Amino acid sequence: MSSDITLYWGSGSVPCWRPMICLEEKGLSGYNKKLISFEKKEHKSNEIMKLNPRGQVPTFKHGDVVVNESMAICLYIENAFKNQGTKLLPDDPSQQALVLQRFVETQNIMEKNNALVYYKYRTKQEDWDQAFIAEKSKALAEELPLWEKYLSQYGEGSFITGKDFTLADAGLIPALAFLVRMQLSLKERFPLLASYYERVKDRPSVQSGWPPHWKDSPGMGYLKDV
Repeated sequence: MSSDITLYWGSGSVPCWRPMICLEEKGLSGYNKKLISFEKKEHKSNEIMKLNPRGQVPTFKHGDVVVNESMAICLYIENAFKNQGTKLLPDDPSQQALVLQRFVETQNIMEKNNALVYYKYRTKQEDWDQAFIAEKSKALAEELPLWEKYLSQYGEGSFITGKDFTLADAGLIPALAFLVRMQLSLKERFPLLASYYERVKDRPSVQSGWPPHWKDSPGMGYLKDV
């Protein structure tokens, strides 16, 4: 069943990581993975552009069905394979609404992270605008207590919407992993998020999509002062 699934992905991309987690949770580990190089601009290749006119990954193909945008891919995977593996979206309307809300909310973490990290990455350190950095650092620092509060509503060992691993967790854990790699310290300021991260990062589905190059190279300290 998984042999007719192909995922084009890039190492270190949070959007690519999300559907990889979902595929593994659904027991579809035999799918075709095509790793592309951002450095070589392979996401702009003819092969990708034919499937995704934006020239982006993840790009997903299941038989004749092509789905782009990571959250749309995750929802497609859950709906197409809802009767197997982990149930990532509950049937109860109120709980489903919560899962979908938290899933989409994870975009806030990445948007605030990206505004800061990519500015530092693309700008020479001697040219950094410290006022801009302070503003973006503040925005990210104010985002994380919301997630600490969400976790406080549930007991020890919970996931982000309760006792079950869902789409919301597939969105959150890659985002947290990226923050940790950029040396944002969770343990002292956000103990519940730190505990969640330490537990969930070792889940087999999360490890299966762990960026290969992260294992061989340290992260940059772009968030150590946040």
